[in-house]
Amino acid sequence: MITSTYDPDTEPLFTPESGYGPAAAENSVCSVCIITFSKQIFDHAMGLLPFEEKAAVKSVGGKLPVMTADCGGVTVGLFLSPITAAHAGGCLAEAAWITGCRKFILFGSCGTLALEKTSGRFIIPTEAYRDEGLSYHYAPASDYIAVPAAQKEAALFEEMGIPHVCGRIWTTDAFYRETRGTVAKRRDDGCIAVDMEVSGLQALCTHEGYELYPFLASGDVLDPGARYTRGALDEANHSADKLLIALDLAKRI
Repeated sequence: MITSTYDPDTEPLFTPESGYGPAAAENSVCSVCIITFSKQIFDHAMGLLPFEEKAAVKSVGGKLPVMTADCGGVTVGLFLSPITAAHAGGCLAEAAWITGCRKFILFGSCGTLALEKTSGRFIIPTEAYRDEGLSYHYAPASDYIAVPAAQKEAALFEEMGIPHVCGRIWTTDAFYRETRGTVAKRRDDGCIAVDMEVSGLQALCTHEGYELYPFLASGDVLDPGARYTRGALDEANHSADKLLIALDLAKRI
């Protein structure tokens, strides 16, 4: 069973060192790294600050550049990540290795399971339901994984005057299998949103000693008793306000 995959007793056969050589010194490339899934936001960032390529994650599909820029005295990294926990997790692990970064800000879109709570607010996950495969390689089996930075992040959002709501979310790697029955179960369990990365990336970060600061913008609406609607999905995916928040957050953490 995948839930019994976690092995804390033996070492992995290989690490990013196999492809990149020795790890970068801590914070040698950047001290905070922002992860976006939107090419539009990534391109917007290139015109906002004087970003330069300082490292790159390797892939059979081509390199994934890690860009850096000074942001209020903080060297901030930024890279465009693929979606889903497994793919994004591999990129995060390698980005940490080649940059020495230990703090990651993650933002993206999500589906709302509780429109009355999430409308007009960003979502700060406090726990994520583990409906993906990556997390079971980094943490013992459990229904949820906690997001340790949630309280600190919420306090910073309060300080910045940004409307937000904290709560449980559901991470899945099978977005075409969000059935009415499963949506109802997760809603009944207190989840207010569904995404595809947080539980896996949080498990990885907790295991490796990294800090993860995730926040989400709700787009499509998942209501088991109603017709599916895309809602504000395009805006949730590509609106640049999340980048500005992430840059401000980077200076504060």
